[in-house]
Amino acid sequence: MPTLTAVDTAREFWRLMASNDFSSVSAVLAPDFVLDWPQSKERIRGAQRFAEMNQTYPAHGPWTFTIHRLFGAGSEAVSDVTVSDGVQSARALSFFTVVQGKVTQMLEFWPEPYAAPSNRAHLVEPIE
Repeated sequence: MPTLTAVDTAREFWRLMASNDFSSVSAVLAPDFVLDWPQSKERIRGAQRFAEMNQTYPAHGPWTFTIHRLFGAGSEAVSDVTVSDGVQSARALSFFTVVQGKVTQMLEFWPEPYAAPSNRAHLVEPIE
């Protein structure tokens, strides 16, 4: 079986996440997997901690993952995904480093939405 590209591996990561069986995601994570969240200055090491963090995160229902963009080249892939449990929703930008079909590193940003400043209302249009 050919080695998955970084984009293929990232797509499989999100497919497995959508199963809500977060332990299954370990199928695409390297033994030395590391996830960094620079905004909160947190690091998660290993598939077990990653799965436990996702399993214990407060949710109102099953998580869904909508991929808006997924692209990459070589050993790198980037995704723009909306994550929702039916009540809460967030958008994540995830940067994947993939070696031999396994994610070795992820860097994720979870930006907070904010109201557009009124001083530029004459220059922009709202996105629904």
